[in-house]
Amino acid sequence: MNFFRAVTRSSSIVRPMTQTRMPSPMLARWLSDNLRSQLDKDVKSKPVVLFMKGTADEPMCGFSRAAVQILQVQGVDFEKVQTFNVLADEELRAGIKEYTEWPTIPQVYINGEFVGGCDILLNMHQSGDLEDLLVKEGIVSEDLEDQDKQ
Repeated sequence: MNFFRAVTRSSSIVRPMTQTRMPSPMLARWLSDNLRSQLDKDVKSKPVVLFMKGTADEPMCGFSRAAVQILQVQGVDFEKVQTFNVLADEELRAGIKEYTEWPTIPQVYINGEFVGGCDILLNMHQSGDLEDLLVKEGIVSEDLEDQDKQ
């Protein structure tokens, strides 16, 4: 091996070890003011808001189906749930991910606050935290769990 090849393989002076290329600002997408204000209204439109693929009656992905089923098991009345089908609107699909800085669908909001996706919802359901939150926020009644035990 010649001297030049040996130096370039081992020296960080000649060949930096970190990436020096700056990310292109063209890769960033900014949420429009109109879409942001619409999403602000949408997440507060009902006590539970679910951005999903498909509808509550016909989910188009397993994670969206799981989110709906978890809410049903918790006893959430779907009159209190507003669902948005992100497959019907590409701007909504990309915008909601940017709005929450959460990369996946479905996304669940309870009384305007972002809770998380299917994985978070499932963990909260299994630990009992989701039930506590739904009772605390007045979405399901505490009496419902007493009725189930009888």
